[in-house]
Amino acid sequence: MSETIQILQQNLGQALWETTEMVVISGVIGVVFGTLLGIILYYFSNPLFSLKPWVNNTFGFIINAIRSFPFLILMVVLIPLAKILTGDPYTPMGGTVSLAIAAIPFYARLAEGAFTDVDAGIVEAACSTGAKFGLIFRQVLFPEALPAYSGFVLTLISLLGYSAMVGTIGAGGIGNLAIQYGYNRYETGVLIAVIIILVVIVQLIQWIGDKFASHFTHA
Repeated sequence: MSETIQILQQNLGQALWETTEMVVISGVIGVVFGTLLGIILYYFSNPLFSLKPWVNNTFGFIINAIRSFPFLILMVVLIPLAKILTGDPYTPMGGTVSLAIAAIPFYARLAEGAFTDVDAGIVEAACSTGAKFGLIFRQVLFPEALPAYSGFVLTLISLLGYSAMVGTIGAGGIGNLAIQYGYNRYETGVLIAVIIILVVIVQLIQWIGDKFASHFTHA
Protein backbone atom coordinates (compact mmCIF):
# COMPACT_ATOMS: atom_id res chain seq x y z
CA MET A 1 0.00 0.00 0.00
CA SER A 2 2.81 2.39 0.88
CA GLU A 3 4.45 1.60 -2.49
CA THR A 4 1.23 2.53 -4.29
CA ILE A 5 0.96 5.80 -2.41
CA GLN A 6 4.58 6.64 -3.17
CA ILE A 7 4.11 5.93 -6.89
CA LEU A 8 0.99 8.10 -7.03
CA GLN A 9 2.65 10.94 -5.15
CA GLN A 10 5.62 10.94 -7.51
CA ASN A 11 3.82 10.43 -10.83
CA LEU A 12 0.09 11.21 -10.61
CA GLY A 13 0.41 14.98 -10.97
CA GLN A 14 2.47 14.79 -14.14
CA ALA A 15 0.26 12.03 -15.57
CA LEU A 16 -2.90 14.08 -15.00
CA TRP A 17 -1.29 17.14 -16.57
CA GLU A 18 -0.22 15.15 -19.64
CA THR A 19 -3.71 13.68 -20.00
CA THR A 20 -5.31 17.11 -19.64
CA GLU A 21 -2.91 18.51 -22.24
CA MET A 22 -3.72 15.76 -24.74
CA VAL A 23 -7.48 15.87 -24.23
CA VAL A 24 -7.82 19.67 -24.30
CA ILE A 25 -5.60 20.24 -27.35
CA SER A 26 -7.09 17.38 -29.37
CA GLY A 27 -10.60 18.39 -28.23
CA VAL A 28 -10.15 21.96 -29.46
CA ILE A 29 -8.72 20.75 -32.78
CA GLY A 30 -11.52 18.22 -33.11
CA VAL A 31 -14.22 20.80 -32.46
CA VAL A 32 -12.78 23.43 -34.81
CA PHE A 33 -12.08 21.18 -37.78
CA GLY A 34 -14.98 18.85 -37.00
CA THR A 35 -17.37 21.80 -37.07
CA LEU A 36 -15.94 22.92 -40.41
CA LEU A 37 -16.46 19.44 -41.85
CA GLY A 38 -19.95 19.36 -40.36
CA ILE A 39 -20.75 22.64 -42.09
CA ILE A 40 -19.46 21.26 -45.42
CA LEU A 41 -21.55 18.11 -45.07
CA TYR A 42 -24.64 20.14 -44.19
CA TYR A 43 -24.12 22.81 -46.84
CA PHE A 44 -23.66 20.41 -49.76
CA SER A 45 -26.54 18.16 -48.71
CA ASN A 46 -29.10 20.95 -48.31
CA PRO A 47 -31.05 22.06 -51.43
CA LEU A 48 -31.51 25.50 -49.86
CA PHE A 49 -27.79 26.16 -50.28
CA SER A 50 -25.77 24.03 -52.69
CA LEU A 51 -26.97 20.49 -53.25
CA LYS A 52 -23.91 18.60 -54.52
CA PRO A 53 -24.15 14.94 -53.48
CA TRP A 54 -20.72 14.09 -54.87
CA VAL A 55 -19.03 16.58 -52.53
CA ASN A 56 -21.04 15.32 -49.58
CA ASN A 57 -20.33 11.69 -50.48
CA THR A 58 -16.59 12.33 -50.89
CA PHE A 59 -16.18 13.96 -47.50
CA GLY A 60 -18.55 11.44 -45.97
CA PHE A 61 -16.45 8.56 -47.29
CA ILE A 62 -13.24 10.03 -45.84
CA ILE A 63 -14.89 10.62 -42.47
CA ASN A 64 -16.35 7.12 -42.34
CA ALA A 65 -13.03 5.59 -43.42
CA ILE A 66 -11.16 7.23 -40.53
CA ARG A 67 -13.90 6.35 -38.06
CA SER A 68 -13.76 2.72 -39.14
CA PHE A 69 -10.25 2.35 -37.68
CA PRO A 70 -10.10 1.07 -34.10
CA PHE A 71 -8.20 3.75 -32.20
CA LEU A 72 -5.31 1.46 -31.29
CA ILE A 73 -4.70 0.67 -34.97
CA LEU A 74 -5.17 4.32 -35.98
CA MET A 75 -2.61 5.34 -33.37
CA VAL A 76 -0.04 2.90 -34.75
CA VAL A 77 -0.71 3.95 -38.35
CA LEU A 78 -0.25 7.62 -37.43
CA ILE A 79 3.09 7.17 -35.64
CA PRO A 80 5.06 8.35 -38.74
CA LEU A 81 2.84 11.44 -39.04
CA ALA A 82 3.22 12.16 -35.33
CA LYS A 83 7.00 11.88 -35.71
CA ILE A 84 6.97 14.38 -38.58
CA LEU A 85 4.76 16.87 -36.72
CA THR A 86 6.20 16.60 -33.21
CA GLY A 87 9.61 14.97 -33.61
CA ASP A 88 8.84 12.20 -31.13
CA PRO A 89 5.57 10.21 -31.35
CA TYR A 90 6.14 8.71 -27.90
CA THR A 91 5.32 11.91 -26.03
CA PRO A 92 2.03 13.55 -24.99
CA MET A 93 2.17 15.86 -28.02
CA GLY A 94 2.83 12.86 -30.25
CA GLY A 95 -0.20 11.14 -28.78
CA THR A 96 -2.23 14.31 -29.33
CA VAL A 97 -1.85 13.88 -33.10
CA SER A 98 -3.69 10.55 -33.05
CA LEU A 99 -6.32 11.88 -30.66
CA ALA A 100 -6.98 14.92 -32.85
CA ILE A 101 -7.27 12.83 -36.03
CA ALA A 102 -9.76 10.57 -34.25
CA ALA A 103 -11.72 13.52 -32.84
CA ILE A 104 -12.22 15.43 -36.10
CA PRO A 105 -14.44 12.94 -37.99
CA PHE A 106 -16.19 11.94 -34.76
CA TYR A 107 -17.21 15.52 -34.04
CA ALA A 108 -17.95 16.25 -37.71
CA ARG A 109 -20.85 13.80 -37.62
CA LEU A 110 -22.11 15.27 -34.35
CA ALA A 111 -21.95 18.79 -35.79
CA GLU A 112 -23.67 17.74 -39.01
CA GLY A 113 -26.46 16.17 -36.97
CA ALA A 114 -26.83 19.31 -34.86
CA PHE A 115 -27.17 21.50 -37.96
CA THR A 116 -29.54 19.09 -39.67
CA ASP A 117 -31.82 19.07 -36.62
CA VAL A 118 -32.36 22.83 -36.85
CA ASP A 119 -35.95 23.56 -37.89
CA ALA A 120 -35.93 23.69 -41.69
CA GLY A 121 -38.67 26.34 -41.64
CA ILE A 122 -36.42 28.76 -39.76
CA VAL A 123 -33.56 28.19 -42.20
CA GLU A 124 -35.88 28.58 -45.20
CA ALA A 125 -37.27 31.83 -43.80
CA ALA A 126 -33.72 33.16 -43.38
CA CYS A 127 -32.87 32.17 -46.96
CA SER A 128 -35.97 33.93 -48.28
CA THR A 129 -34.59 37.25 -47.00
CA GLY A 130 -31.64 36.88 -49.37
CA ALA A 131 -29.10 36.51 -46.58
CA LYS A 132 -25.80 34.82 -47.40
CA PHE A 133 -24.87 31.50 -45.82
CA GLY A 134 -22.27 33.07 -43.52
CA LEU A 135 -24.88 35.35 -41.97
CA ILE A 136 -27.43 32.52 -41.75
CA PHE A 137 -24.86 30.35 -40.00
CA ARG A 138 -23.95 33.02 -37.45
CA GLN A 139 -27.48 34.24 -36.78
CA VAL A 140 -29.58 31.09 -37.24
CA LEU A 141 -27.76 27.77 -37.57
CA PHE A 142 -25.17 28.12 -34.83
CA PRO A 143 -27.47 29.58 -32.14
CA GLU A 144 -30.21 27.05 -32.89
CA ALA A 145 -27.79 24.11 -32.95
CA LEU A 146 -25.90 25.16 -29.80
CA PRO A 147 -28.05 23.19 -27.31
CA ALA A 148 -27.28 20.04 -29.33
CA TYR A 149 -23.58 20.70 -28.87
CA SER A 150 -23.64 18.52 -25.78
CA GLY A 151 -21.90 16.22 -28.28
CA PHE A 152 -18.77 18.11 -27.22
CA VAL A 153 -19.05 16.39 -23.84
CA LEU A 154 -19.29 13.01 -25.55
CA THR A 155 -16.19 13.89 -27.57
CA LEU A 156 -14.18 14.85 -24.48
CA ILE A 157 -15.19 11.68 -22.66
CA SER A 158 -14.23 9.58 -25.68
CA LEU A 159 -10.89 11.38 -25.93
CA LEU A 160 -10.26 10.75 -22.25
CA GLY A 161 -10.69 7.03 -22.87
CA TYR A 162 -8.54 7.15 -25.98
CA SER A 163 -5.83 9.07 -24.11
CA ALA A 164 -5.52 6.13 -21.74
CA MET A 165 -4.76 3.92 -24.77
CA VAL A 166 -1.97 6.28 -25.76
CA GLY A 167 -0.20 5.01 -22.65
CA THR A 168 0.18 1.59 -24.29
CA ILE A 169 2.89 3.03 -26.56
CA GLY A 170 4.47 5.02 -23.74
CA ALA A 171 3.25 8.43 -24.87
CA GLY A 172 2.47 9.58 -21.35
CA GLY A 173 -0.68 10.41 -19.46
CA ILE A 174 -2.66 8.51 -16.89
CA GLY A 175 -2.85 5.47 -19.15
CA ASN A 176 0.93 5.25 -19.19
CA LEU A 177 0.90 5.40 -15.38
CA ALA A 178 -1.55 2.50 -15.24
CA ILE A 179 0.43 0.40 -17.76
CA GLN A 180 3.91 1.15 -16.45
CA TYR A 181 3.22 0.69 -12.76
CA GLY A 182 -0.18 -0.93 -12.36
CA TYR A 183 0.25 -3.60 -15.04
CA ASN A 184 3.98 -4.10 -15.62
CA ARG A 185 4.89 -3.87 -11.94
CA TYR A 186 1.73 -5.57 -10.63
CA GLU A 187 0.74 -2.61 -8.47
CA THR A 188 -3.00 -3.29 -8.36
CA GLY A 189 -3.53 -0.26 -6.13
CA VAL A 190 -2.31 2.02 -8.93
CA LEU A 191 -4.78 0.47 -11.38
CA ILE A 192 -7.64 0.91 -8.93
CA ALA A 193 -6.63 4.52 -8.26
CA VAL A 194 -6.48 5.29 -12.00
CA ILE A 195 -9.93 3.76 -12.55
CA ILE A 196 -11.43 5.81 -9.71
CA ILE A 197 -9.81 9.00 -11.01
CA LEU A 198 -11.10 8.38 -14.54
CA VAL A 199 -14.63 7.78 -13.22
CA VAL A 200 -14.50 11.02 -11.23
CA ILE A 201 -13.20 13.00 -14.22
CA VAL A 202 -15.89 11.59 -16.52
CA GLN A 203 -18.61 12.44 -14.00
CA LEU A 204 -17.22 15.96 -13.66
CA ILE A 205 -17.10 16.50 -17.43
CA GLN A 206 -20.65 15.17 -17.81
CA TRP A 207 -21.93 17.40 -15.00
CA ILE A 208 -20.37 20.52 -16.49
CA GLY A 209 -21.67 19.57 -19.95
CA ASP A 210 -25.21 19.05 -18.62
CA LYS A 211 -25.12 22.44 -16.92
CA PHE A 212 -23.87 24.05 -20.13
CA ALA A 213 -26.56 22.41 -22.27
CA SER A 214 -29.27 23.25 -19.74
CA HIS A 215 -28.23 26.90 -19.68
CA PHE A 216 -28.49 27.30 -23.46
CA THR A 217 -31.67 25.23 -23.70
CA HIS A 218 -33.49 27.53 -21.30
CA ALA A 219 -31.87 30.71 -22.64
